[in-house]
Amino acid sequence: MFDRVVLWMERNKTAPLERLCDDLRSHGVTVEVCARGADKDALYITDDEAAFHTLRQQGFYVLPCRHEQNAGAEFKGALYVIEQIQEMDYEAIDMAYRRLAGLPWDILTTERCIIRETTEADVDSFYRIYAEPDITAYMEDLYADRDAEMAYISDYREKIYSFYGYGMWTVLDRASDTVIGRAGISWREGFDLPELGFVIGVPWQRHGYAYEVCSAILEYAGQELGMTQIQALVMEGNRKSENLCRKLGFCYADRVETGGKIYRRFVRTQ
Repeated sequence: MFDRVVLWMERNKTAPLERLCDDLRSHGVTVEVCARGADKDALYITDDEAAFHTLRQQGFYVLPCRHEQNAGAEFKGALYVIEQIQEMDYEAIDMAYRRLAGLPWDILTTERCIIRETTEADVDSFYRIYAEPDITAYMEDLYADRDAEMAYISDYREKIYSFYGYGMWTVLDRASDTVIGRAGISWREGFDLPELGFVIGVPWQRHGYAYEVCSAILEYAGQELGMTQIQALVMEGNRKSENLCRKLGFCYADRVETGGKIYRRFVRTQ
């Protein structure tokens, strides 16, 4: 987490940012203007193209800002460019910082669970969950080679989360911070609807976790992602997942084949 923001801008350009500064301070963040001290733990926000490149080359976390006075600035190589900084708040700045620092986004909190982006540190927990035959009977297994799975997760974080802002996430038990499964929204090649996916480890099944988590994700998909229809593909014979889909409001649509396997496809209108 960042606890210091440095606005590397002229003071007369920071006046419209009083609301943002107050919001940052209310979350315990120190805000400084025009500070030039080297602090690798700080988050820098600048409208100066040269300063952006210098800070970035030196390994600082820096967000470039574009406004009327520097509309032509390109900020090449920037992961994000703030266009309407006066409309930003702590949550938006925090999410951008997490991307720069390689930290996962917290997506949702339910009564018993936390849903956040997956990290490489979750891989060992996934292998324990997928070691149960009941899990892999109806879904693809992890890579046999742990290094390959780690590389897949790293690539997924960089390309899927950064591009879409969503994907398959990690589910944790709030009380123990234990990884208990995965769930989220993704796109399957050859289909034109986003897809709900979920797996809850055997020790936590039959306790309502899957329904709790998937209900929250479906609400998030509708309200935050603007998705009006979502599909779920259930392998034939997987009665537990089929019953959960119906309980979540999905209706049977058709029978499809993909990846050499037959699935029953369910669709929910949000």
